[in-house]
Amino acid sequence: MPTCDQCGNDYDKAFQVIKAGRTMTFDSFECAIQALAPTCAHCGVRIVGHGVEEGSSIFCCAHCAKHEGATAVRDRA
Repeated sequence: MPTCDQCGNDYDKAFQVIKAGRTMTFDSFECAIQALAPTCAHCGVRIVGHGVEEGSSIFCCAHCAKHEGATAVRDRA
């Protein structure tokens, strides 16, 4: 059985993700998110949705971006 690169679990329904030419195996979306999703530069939460970016920083929302001094971001809600 394939082994999850994140948690080491052997699982017959594992799947692979290819990112930048590197193939990784995961047993769940939870493990894939933990391994691949960026974290907010302000609060540290994993960014599963679109997030917002300013410069080289990524944030989970405009609120967090503004706390870090970003001025050109806004939520789209």
